[in-house]
Parts: sequence; structure tokens; C-alpha cells
Amino acid sequence: MEHDLSPATLAELRRPRPYPAVSVLTPTHRRDPLNTQDAVRLRNVVAEAKRQLEADPAVTRDRRTEVARQLDRALSEVDLTHSEDGLVIFAAPGEHQVWSLARSVPERVVLSDTFLTRNLVSAHTAERPFWVLSVSADRITLWSGGVDRVVEEPGGGFPMTRRAENFDPERLERIGDQPSAFRDEGTRHFLRDADAAMDAVLRRHPRPLYVTGEPAALSALSEVGSVTKDAVHVPHGGLAHGTHEAVWQAIRPVLEEEARQSTAQVLKELEAARGRKEFAAGVDELWQSARDGRVRLLAVEENYRVTVRDTGEHLVIAANGDLDARDDIVDEIVEQCLETGAEVRFVPDGTLGDADGMAAVLRY
Repeated sequence: MEHDLSPATLAELRRPRPYPAVSVLTPTHRRDPLNTQDAVRLRNVVAEAKRQLEADPAVTRDRRTEVARQLDRALSEVDLTHSEDGLVIFAAPGEHQVWSLARSVPERVVLSDTFLTRNLVSAHTAERPFWVLSVSADRITLWSGGVDRVVEEPGGGFPMTRRAENFDPERLERIGDQPSAFRDEGTRHFLRDADAAMDAVLRRHPRPLYVTGEPAALSALSEVGSVTKDAVHVPHGGLAHGTHEAVWQAIRPVLEEEARQSTAQVLKELEAARGRKEFAAGVDELWQSARDGRVRLLAVEENYRVTVRDTGEHLVIAANGDLDARDDIVDEIVEQCLETGAEVRFVPDGTLGDADGMAAVLRY
């Protein structure tokens, strides 16, 4: 299942497809007892997608058979033992993809000539993905981080290790000379290679970067590196050989402090915008401002969802069972704001007070 929404991947997903390009969305659950029903719910929503294919006169028999086959292949790849909060399946002639999201999605099926990406964009933005590079004199490991976890990221040249004939970490440990290892030209060349590899990763998948290691390792990396020199350095050794849980526990306090500072800055900017008459709140006003490209900064509480109906002139809160309801309007607003160059920040629930879950600083 896919997790990483790079700019290149998003552009590819948004590419027009031969009709029908099918998007299947369903919420999933991480824990019992709710996750016991996920498999049944998923099978039902895929069956609904096939029913819509069958009922659509614009879909030829051959194309209907092919897309149904792609849906079945996607369904066979889903691993619900590692469910997050949402699942998206894309299927079109000759292709399929499965995306697991750390943000809930509405249950729906969409047939179009493009895939429905707004829920992926919103989930990716809310998750605030980051990289962790753990450095030692003989091994450098790359970790991919999200809301509540890090996982090792193999590929892109990582993990990097030094050959035994060129490096003897046990000898350095015996003679107590570990800091001098980072003054050795072989080690510095090793660090330069890691910096270059990390630069390539960031070009493909731009994210904030944190680097962990002993102080001597971080100092040497700052001297020889370029990309990693400007990263957030976390002086904690042993993680290049460590577990994902050890890395998470080391990086978590740094992330939490950054989140507190970021939230305080967002609230400061919103308050200043009120004084300048550049403040907006309420889903109807924000939707219009987003479409007009007026939003400079959008703040969204992490679990804020609202279901609305479009009257043609305004969005109004939808009644239960309203067939014209749009229950992912928050994700639509987030994607529209990002499309027009706005900054989007997700903040803890309750942070925005009377703004009711979402507020913005306007450009004008």
C-alpha cells in the first residue's frame, strides 16, 4: 500500500485517464472492536463500485471487465492488519493503487476521468511527514516519520554502511577514541556521501529533516555537508543501529515542542488578521475565499469534519440522510488552498475556539 505523496506522484495521480477512473474511499480503524468490520465494509464499497460500472451506459463491456479486474487486484493487496484511519483505492484500465491514510475519509465511490485526490492531499498535509537521518561512524540510517511513528526507509542509498576492512568500530571503542573517528578522512567522505544521498531524497520527496547522532558526528556532518547542515540536529547517539521505537522516542519531544510553537504562531497570526479585517471563518466563507485564491494561511483543527449541502450560492449544514451532502468539504478546502499557494496548518482540537474548527488569514 502507498503512503508517500510526493509532488511527482500527485501530478501523476491527477493526470486524466480513459473513462472510467474509479476512486473508492472508505474509513478504516486501527483498533478493536471497530476494525473487525473494516473487511466487510471494504468488500461492500468495492461491490458498489462494480455496480456503478455495470449501470453506467458510458462504460463499454471490455472496459468494465478490465476495471473490475483492477479493483479485485487492489482488494487483494489491502492489508487491514495495519489499518490506519482511511483507505483509498484507485482503479482504471491497466492500473490500480491502494493508499492507506492517517486521516479518516468518507465512504464513497466516484467514477470520472481523473482520480479523486483531495483526501490524499489533506491527509498528507495533516500528517506533516518528515525524515530522520541517524548518523554513526559506520552506519547511517534513514527513517520516514509521520504523526505517531517512524519507520525505516530502505532505498535511495540507505542504509549506508562502511566496509569492515576500512573501519574498525570495536577498536575505536576499546581505545576510547570514538570522537576522532569523525576527524578521519574516510569517515568524512562517508558523511559527504550520505549528505549527497539525502539531497537526492529531498529533491524527490521534500520534507523537514532531523539528524540524530553523537555531538561529534553532528559537528562533522555540519562541516562536510550542505543539506544536512541546515537540518534540525538532535544529539542522541546509537540510533543508526537502533529500533524505530527508539528513534521515535528520541525525536518525539522535539516534534512536540515545534508543534506547540507552531500553534502559538498560528494563533498570533489569526489574532493579528482580525485587527486588519483579514480574518475569515465558517465553512461557507472559507470555501468562497479558497476558490477566489484569497487565503494566505488556513488553520484547521486536526479532527474537524463537517457535512454540507451546496445551495448554488452558499454552503449550508446538511441534514442527516441528505443525498446531495458533501462530507469531505474540509478536504476540498484544504486542497483548494494548497492549489493557490496558501499555507495550511493543522492544530489540536479546540485550539480555534469560536472559529468552529477552521479559520484563515486572507491575502486581501
